Amino acid sequence: MTERKPPGISFESWADRQIREAEERGEFADLPGTGKPLPGLDKPYTEQWWVERKMRDENLSYLPPSLALRKEAQEAREQAARARSEAEVRRILTEINEKIDEAVRRPPEGPPHRLVPFDVESAVREWRSARRTDGR
Repeated sequence: MTERKPPGISFESWADRQIREAEERGEFADLPGTGKPLPGLDKPYTEQWWVERKMRDENLSYLPPSLALRKEAQEAREQAARARSEAEVRRILTEINEKIDEAVRRPPEGPPHRLVPFDVESAVREWRSARRTDGR
């Protein structure tokens, strides 16, 4: 529909003619979603509907930086517990401690993170103890 509206014809009748001719040519036949209700019509309207849809369609998520740091700290704790060596436990916890220290100095956006750096030596002792009881 790159054709321009001819002068002297109302826009509505010109647009209606373009649609009718396209229908007659079959350009609207077998379009995806034909005969199906529009998704989301039953949900309340939000101004950010398109952002929510894009995030859902692309399987994305967003957490405020403070909550993302909490999640990252929890994942670091779990990774450290599964680590293969003391050096790996130390590396994982040292990396997250640097991020926590920065967040303490400059609190990120979002709710308070309430994190304190991990006690690396205590975590290493727990890791060793778990290895002894597991027989690893």
